[in-house]
Amino acid sequence: MSDSKRPALRESPIPGLFVVDLDLRGDNRGWFKENWQREKMLPIGLPDFGPVQNNVSFNDEVGTTRGIHAEPWDKFVSVVHGKVFGAWVDLREGDSFGTVFTASIDPSVAVFVPRGVGNAYQTLEPDTVYSYLVNDHWSPDAGAKYTFLNLADETAAIAWPIPLEQAVLSEKDRAHPRLAEVSPMAPRKTLVLGASGQLGRALREVFPAAEFAGRDELDIASPGFESARAWRDYGVIVNAAAYTAVDLAETPEGRADAWAANVSGVAALARVATANGVTLVHVSTDYVFDGTAAAHPEDEPFSPLGVYGQTKAAGDAIVATVPRHYIVRTSWVIGDGSNFVRTMAGLAERGVAPSVVDDQVGRLSFTVDIAAGIRHLLDTAAPFGVYNLTGSGEPASWAAIAQRVFALTGHDPAAVTGVSTAEYFSGKPAAPRPLNSVLPLDKIEATGFTPRDHLVALEDYLSNA
Repeated sequence: MSDSKRPALRESPIPGLFVVDLDLRGDNRGWFKENWQREKMLPIGLPDFGPVQNNVSFNDEVGTTRGIHAEPWDKFVSVVHGKVFGAWVDLREGDSFGTVFTASIDPSVAVFVPRGVGNAYQTLEPDTVYSYLVNDHWSPDAGAKYTFLNLADETAAIAWPIPLEQAVLSEKDRAHPRLAEVSPMAPRKTLVLGASGQLGRALREVFPAAEFAGRDELDIASPGFESARAWRDYGVIVNAAAYTAVDLAETPEGRADAWAANVSGVAALARVATANGVTLVHVSTDYVFDGTAAAHPEDEPFSPLGVYGQTKAAGDAIVATVPRHYIVRTSWVIGDGSNFVRTMAGLAERGVAPSVVDDQVGRLSFTVDIAAGIRHLLDTAAPFGVYNLTGSGEPASWAAIAQRVFALTGHDPAAVTGVSTAEYFSGKPAAPRPLNSVLPLDKIEATGFTPRDHLVALEDYLSNA
C-alpha cells in the first residue's frame, strides 16, 4: 500500500459539524483506512476532542433507521462496512437551532458531530456496520441529558431515501417530539472559582450565566474535588482562587496552606480539565519573577523569591500541561474590597501621612479590566497559552500611586513619604517582593484587547467609589 495521505475537511451548514474525506486505500486483499489519526486530523481543523469510548452498531437490514439523538458529548462517526444516509439537526441553543445537514457515508467518509447536534442514519446496504468515537463514557443515567427529535419532523423535513413507513425503526424513535416541542441543549457551563474575592466579584459582571463557587462550596484542595461535579457538563473553569497571604506564606503553617491551595489544588484542577476537555483559565501573578528585569514577558523563566511566588510558579507550570489553558498573569490587583487604593484613600481622609515604598515599580490591574480580558480571550478563541494582563500606560511606584490617590481625593500628595522596601519592612517578618513588576502587554494586545491606562482607571475607580 502507498504512504498514507492527509484527510480532507469539508464544512457543513451546522457550526462545528465537519465531513472528513478519509484516505481509503485498497488492493487485492481489501482496504485499509486510518479512521481517526490525531496527528493528521488536528492540522486540518478538527478539534482535539479526546475520545474515550468506541461504539459499534451492526444493522442487518436495508432501511434500518436510528433516531435523531443529540447527546452531551462529541462524536466522530464513520462506516466500517456498507453505506448509510446520515442526517444531522442542530438542537443546541442559538441561531443555528434546527439547521439540517445530510450526506451519504461509506467507509471513505467520516463526520465529526459536536455536542448537542442530533445524529441519525438510515442504512442503504445490508450488513452495515456503523462506528462512533465519543469523548465521554456512557452511563445508565446519560439518557436523561439527551435531546431528541422525531425522524418525521415536518420542519426538519429530512428526505429519507427509504420512506419511514417502510423503514425499520424503534417505537421510541417514532415517539420523539417535533422540533417545536424540543428543549434545546444548553451549552457547556462556565464555573468560576474564588467567587468571593475581588476578581471573583468582577467576573460575575462578565459571566452572568456562570456558576460561582467560593472555597466553602468547592475547595480545589479537598480530597473529593475531582468527583464533586459532573465535569463533562462544563466547558470553562476560571480559577480566581488562590492562597495570597504573601507574608503568612513564609510561616510553617502558611507554607503548607499555600502549597495545598496553589499547587496540590491546582494539580487536581488541571487533571479535571485535561480529562474532561475543559478550558482552564488560571490567574497568575508577577511574584513568579524576582523583579530584576526591566520587564517580564510571558516566556521569561520563573525566578520566584518567596513561598507565595514559588507556589504560584509551580501552579503555572502544572496548568501549562492542560491542552486547553489560559494563564492570565497580572499584578497589583485593585477591585471591590480591601486593597491598597482604598487604604490610601482612607488614610488621606483621616489625615494620616503614610510612608510608602518607592522602589517597587509596576502597573495597577483593575479587576473589571482583568475580567474583561479573560472574557475576550474566551470569546475570540485566542491561542491557548500565557498572557500578561495588567493596566497599560507608564509604570509607577507604590509611593507615586499613593500620592496620586491623595491628590485625586482632594488631599495633599506631599503627605506621602517614599521609603525603600528594605526600610519599610525593617524589623518586620515579611516575604521578599519583586522590585520591578512591569508585565509587557504586546501579546494580549495582539488579540485585539487593550487594557485601560492604569492611572486613568485609578481616577475612574476613585470617582465611582
